[in-house]
Parts: sequence; C-alpha cells; structure tokens
Amino acid sequence: MTPFTNKPSPSQPHADNTEVLTDVLEPRICASELNAESAEEIEELERHGLLSEISRRRFIQASSALAASLAFGMPGFIEAQEATHNATVTLKVNGKPQTLSLDSRTSLLDALREHMDMTGTKKGCDHGQCGACTVLIDGRRVNSCLTLAFVSEGAEITTIEGLAKTSDPKAIEDLSAVQAAFLMHDGYQCGYCTPGQIISATAAITEQQKGELSIVSWHSGKNDQPELTDDEIRERMSGNICRCGAYPNIVAAVRAASKGASA
Repeated sequence: MTPFTNKPSPSQPHADNTEVLTDVLEPRICASELNAESAEEIEELERHGLLSEISRRRFIQASSALAASLAFGMPGFIEAQEATHNATVTLKVNGKPQTLSLDSRTSLLDALREHMDMTGTKKGCDHGQCGACTVLIDGRRVNSCLTLAFVSEGAEITTIEGLAKTSDPKAIEDLSAVQAAFLMHDGYQCGYCTPGQIISATAAITEQQKGELSIVSWHSGKNDQPELTDDEIRERMSGNICRCGAYPNIVAAVRAASKGASA
C-alpha cells in the first residue's frame, strides 16, 4: 500500500515555496548586481587604458625590460647607491695594519677572506652557529661572520695564520702549542672546521688559566681555579661543531696543549 502523501494542489502552493523561491532568486539577483558592477569597473579601466592582461609572458617581458633599464638606462643611480655604503677602515690583523675600502655592512669574515686574501678563517653556516669562522679580537674569541669589519677597527685581530711562531712554519716546532697538539693527536678529519677549533681552543686555554669559569666549573664547585678536565673542555669548546665527529681527538689535543705538551 502506498503511503499517503499530502501534496498541495496547484491552486494552493506549499507554505515553504515562497522561502525556496527567495533562496533561489536572491543569489541570482546578487550575482547579477555583482556582474553589473564588475562590468562597469572593467569599462572604466578600459576607458582610462588601465586594463591589461597579466600573464606569465607579460610578467617575464616586464621583468626583462626593468632589468635592462636598470643595467643600461640608470647606471649612475646604481653607482650612487653602491657608493653611499663605502668607507675606509683600517684593520690590524696578526700585527699588520691594512687599510681597506669596504661596504659598511661587510662582515669581518668577508673582509678577511674576500679583501685580505686570508682564507684560513672558514665560512660555514654564516649564522654564528658552527664556529668555523672563529677569530680572536683582543684575545677574545668571536664569530667573525656576525662581527662587522668596522666594529673591529683599532682592535688586535688574530686569525689562524697568526698563531704559529714564524710567518712561514716549516716544521712542527714552528707551530703554536695548540696547532702542534692538533697535529699530533689527529684532532681533525676533513680539516674544514680545524682553524676555528684551534683558535677557540687557544682562547679556552687562556680563559682557564685566567680563572674564568664555565657552567661546568659552577657544577663541579671549583670556582677558584677550575681544572681543565674533559668536561670543561667539552663545555668550553661547545660552540665549535665538527661534522666529521673528531671530538675525542679534539678533546685530547686541547688537554695536551693545556699541559704544555703536544704529544
């Protein structure tokens, strides 16, 4: 048996028909109004010559034209922009002063490598996180990639090239104690981080000899004269990363150098 369904007669429309018709017609009305407004805007843009098709080809053409105009049409403007940042700075590196004309935003690392041809200091992360760029400024180790060259003017800067006893070392006896210890204890593998490791180790030993403390010194209770134990060495050298994992040999080299022995 078919269930009874109350169907309204054509002369008696359903009570919800008005709402349904409203729901259907209102979006169409809104869409037509929106289309009319859009058409008016498009006509207005066309009338003023502001309507253009943005496509990949148009974008490339516009970019090429802009690049050409910068390269050939406005050389004076570009030169003026570059010249406004240049200034003269005198850096004293490994005891030798040198005057350079640099962009004021040049880092000490780039000044050493690109302008002074001292490539022993390495650029690793360029964010101050790996320690490959470590140099000494007035005896304190710093990340040269985060230090502006102009800030270093007037200071004593020491790089890996300035640690040896002679300017042109030929034998292990010509090296500093830390350099010799790294060589004897094989404190490296690929060698890229080694200059920063050696510079940092040199400063760490000096800091310990001056009685400067680390967090390990506080935890061990040795606050008067901290002993350079393996834990102390690891903590004080923690800012220098060795991606090859030569840490055991690095610790052995620093320990030996701190005792005045290279073997």
